[in-house]
Amino acid sequence: MLNLSAERPPPAAAGTAEKALSFLSKGWREVRDSAGADLQLMRKRANSFKDLADRELEHLLKPAGSPSPPIGELELVKRIHPKLSEIRRVYSSPEFGRKVLEKWSPKSTIRINLSAIKNAIVSEVDEVGAALDLSWNEDRNKANVRWEEQRGVEVEDEGNEWKPIRMLKTRLKEFEWKSQSGDIFGSFKNSEFMEKLKSSLQSIGKDTEESTDVPPLDVHELLAHLLKQSWPLFDQLGIRQDMCDKMVEALCSGHRDEAMYHNSVSRKEASLHGNEKISDELDLRIASVVNSTGHHYEGGFWTDFVKHEQADKKHHVAIVTTASLPWMTGTAVNPLFRAAYLAKSAKQAVTLVIPWLCKSDQEVVYPNNLTFGSPEAQEAYIRSWLEERVGFKADFRITFYPGKFSEERRSIIPAGDTSQFIPSKEADIAILEEPEHLNWYHHGKRWTDKFNHVVGVVHTNYLEYIKREKYGAIQAFLVKHINNMVARAYCDKVLRLSAATQDLPKSVICNVHGVNPRFLMIGEKKATEWEHGQQRFSKGAYFLGKMVWAKGYRELIDLMAKNKTDLDGFKLDVYGNGEDSQEVQSVAKKLDLNLNFLKGRDHADATLHEYKVFVNPSISDVLCTATAEALAMGKFVICADHPSNDFFRAFPNCLTYKTSEDFVARVKEAMVSEPQPLTSEQRHNLSWEAATQRFMEYSQLDKVLNNDEPADVDKSIYSKKMRKSISMPNLSDVVDGGLAFAHYCLTGNELFRLSTGAIPGSRDYNLQHSIDLHLLPPQVQNPVYGW
Repeated sequence: MLNLSAERPPPAAAGTAEKALSFLSKGWREVRDSAGADLQLMRKRANSFKDLADRELEHLLKPAGSPSPPIGELELVKRIHPKLSEIRRVYSSPEFGRKVLEKWSPKSTIRINLSAIKNAIVSEVDEVGAALDLSWNEDRNKANVRWEEQRGVEVEDEGNEWKPIRMLKTRLKEFEWKSQSGDIFGSFKNSEFMEKLKSSLQSIGKDTEESTDVPPLDVHELLAHLLKQSWPLFDQLGIRQDMCDKMVEALCSGHRDEAMYHNSVSRKEASLHGNEKISDELDLRIASVVNSTGHHYEGGFWTDFVKHEQADKKHHVAIVTTASLPWMTGTAVNPLFRAAYLAKSAKQAVTLVIPWLCKSDQEVVYPNNLTFGSPEAQEAYIRSWLEERVGFKADFRITFYPGKFSEERRSIIPAGDTSQFIPSKEADIAILEEPEHLNWYHHGKRWTDKFNHVVGVVHTNYLEYIKREKYGAIQAFLVKHINNMVARAYCDKVLRLSAATQDLPKSVICNVHGVNPRFLMIGEKKATEWEHGQQRFSKGAYFLGKMVWAKGYRELIDLMAKNKTDLDGFKLDVYGNGEDSQEVQSVAKKLDLNLNFLKGRDHADATLHEYKVFVNPSISDVLCTATAEALAMGKFVICADHPSNDFFRAFPNCLTYKTSEDFVARVKEAMVSEPQPLTSEQRHNLSWEAATQRFMEYSQLDKVLNNDEPADVDKSIYSKKMRKSISMPNLSDVVDGGLAFAHYCLTGNELFRLSTGAIPGSRDYNLQHSIDLHLLPPQVQNPVYGW
């Protein structure tokens, strides 16, 4: 304690003393101000408690809105109303607050007794809590006594309670006893009054959550958990899983403390999991221990298990693709329709994420010299094109990410981290159209870390294209393993449109594409003409596709040249534009083939409706959209006996061939026959409604969107206890995480990127992208620090 009456120091030390006193005085002022602020906060909390009590009492006394008489008119309430008024008058008076705060008022010393303040606060809280505890439960009272004894606080006798509260409790006890015995107010037995009164007053003095003290894991539990997690290693050594389960069961059952297990989890959890296996109890035991420490495992060096939980409880679906209109390619059209039909149900919010090309790339990629000055202009074009074809206004959002066109690969490569263009609060479900293409050079956040569920849709048979190039066999070998690594590391589920694609991990085969409704309408119109005996088709055969060798032009020229004599008089119109158009036409002219080359156009163009036969000899496609559209229009389709055409075999108008002789036979058959009109079931199988149903089923998206959890597990427990409190990842996740980390390191090296064919500078977006998309400048987004 500072003694202010001490003798003054000698003059020589006057300056030092004054500085010391100034320092101490400043420290005292700071302590005093801090104590004053704490007292202000305590007063505010006391006032808030008083206001809460006022509101609860007013809520108690106001009319209930039920057929029974208003509570305020009951005789009992009229009798205790003066007492309630007295209670409100007493605790509303300034004297009450002054008496409560007297116990921790600051003394005239610098040293503040913090323990005394703590004890005073605890005692006051206990007094108020005891006064408001109207449950009169013997077990509850015993628990309160134990709680207070553990903290060294003496329990006051009931006679020492605050008199108004004691009177209120006595009156309410008397009323409850009489109402239950039926002496008075028999019609109100088990009525809402007592329940409402108890819940209202208990909400004021509600205790905090029960203590979550959980005994630590013992050696046997740790060994059992280690054995369970090491099963993949034992499997490689030839040890069966049932042997591991028996060892785990022996370790748990031999040293299992029943009380420990039941004390570590809530009663609700115990009732839910009491009949499960010991190994499942071990998982719950470890989860409860980890949860009791306050630690949540949120992934480590290779993995990230904690997913983002949606605040609005509505699922968000982000469809990320590698192309966009007006480039009429499969990865531009099909994801657009998928977004429209997924958004049509209105059960989930949908965002279509497409590439934005700078004007120099637009001039190369988009047909008819069509370019856009802003993303908004391109979005308006896309929506107009879509609504004209689907017939309804699709409610989904369009977001752009920076992209660069690779003339060598003839495709758009993402620039920068594509995942950053989906906000974290909406990072729920991702659909990656062409996951290999999107992630070849992806250097950013791992998709399965950011999103709760990631589905990849394989559109393209890249290995077939690569094999046609120089040193194609070596390149195909490398790309095959890169695609495997990408699918394993970045997807939870992979959908392959047909068996023509590379067999990837976590993949299933299913056609999840439909046709534009306009083609089905054309087919229905042709069927009506058939019913009325009118001629449906006035033209012969045609082929439509981008004019590059890999799109079936090589096979077409070979078939026409080899069977030139047998197909004498057969004329084929070819529609298409592309990089190889001059070369293709030159070869056909040199071989004197009966091919009529025309400018490319939309397959729904009216000039194509009159053709009866669509010829498609391509074996590089995964699932040819043009083939499906021709079938929807009611035409004959002549295609190769190839896995890419397996889906079309069920349609009677699909004519397949294996050899060149079969091809000639199929052409002659189609030219002299009439195709059968499609049945309603066949039209439905070709529609986007059916394709969306197949997609939801095979991608397991229907279960994710419906929040299907195990029926015998409480959802709150499942999410809170088991998902976030994971103690360690399994071996498969570690391997996937290791592959993702290795891929991230390699794609971050510019030398490696250039050596594998990446566009220079494509790891990050450029200045023009930042201007067009209103992004941070590249040097700000990815600064370079150095000396």
